[in-house]
Amino acid sequence: MTGLRQLLAGPEIVVAPGVFDGLSARLVAEAGFPAAYLSGASICYTRFALPDIGLVSMTEVADTLSAIRERTTIPVIVDIDTGFGNALNVQRTVREFERRGASALQLEDQSTPKRCGHLSEKALIPKAEMVGKIKAALDSRHSADMLLIARTDAIAVEGFEAALDRAAAYVEAGADMLFVEAPSSREQLAAIAARFGAHVPVMANMVEGGKTPMLSAAELQALGYRLVIFPGGTARALAFGLRDYFASLKAHGTTDPYRDRMLDFAGLNGLLGTEVFRERGNRYGRSGT
Repeated sequence: MTGLRQLLAGPEIVVAPGVFDGLSARLVAEAGFPAAYLSGASICYTRFALPDIGLVSMTEVADTLSAIRERTTIPVIVDIDTGFGNALNVQRTVREFERRGASALQLEDQSTPKRCGHLSEKALIPKAEMVGKIKAALDSRHSADMLLIARTDAIAVEGFEAALDRAAAYVEAGADMLFVEAPSSREQLAAIAARFGAHVPVMANMVEGGKTPMLSAAELQALGYRLVIFPGGTARALAFGLRDYFASLKAHGTTDPYRDRMLDFAGLNGLLGTEVFRERGNRYGRSGT
């Protein structure tokens, strides 16, 4: 497995689709993506049918990561929101997620409860407090191979220049990567990469219908970005597809009209590797099958 730091140093921008459970992560890996992004928002959407307004706990995200790590070896970038509390909470969060196999942790400067970066009425903690949380996170990790991504939501709260000032402070504090959330134009995206890209890898967030213009991975790479996440696209595609599936089932009383858009029994078992489990169980006799 290639580590995330190695991927970021490579020639191509890293594209990390959003995941929210073991199955979505396995599909991302099967599709050939080099990394996945465990989205707190998508856990809210899929597991609880709740909006992204800070309602998911540290344990719920950590348990999801553990489930993903059961079946997925590609690097997983984990959204830890505000670190689930103050600097001491951040340290406990970092230790817990590192034990569970996170490749990178994304820590943001919103106050608690946080909300989706593309919603309005966000609030921030003071810059100095966030710097302290970054230092606390770095002090508590066991290996520098687990990266810390510092995110600022200041554009919507304090303005673009203030967001750049915060980002500079977070880089100075030692963050391994930088994420300035919700730039509203291509020009702002370009300015972020131009200001920081020579110092640390910079990531972009593509949200369908969000505040940031949708650029392709190639366009973002040309601007100087090293990582792009599509955190909620997986959940939005799932919701769209399931609506279509349920409408067809309700209308026809059978799945036959939808069969060309489904995995059949064998196809799903092939994806899950059922035969591998059967063979492994058979090595231990009947008690293992």
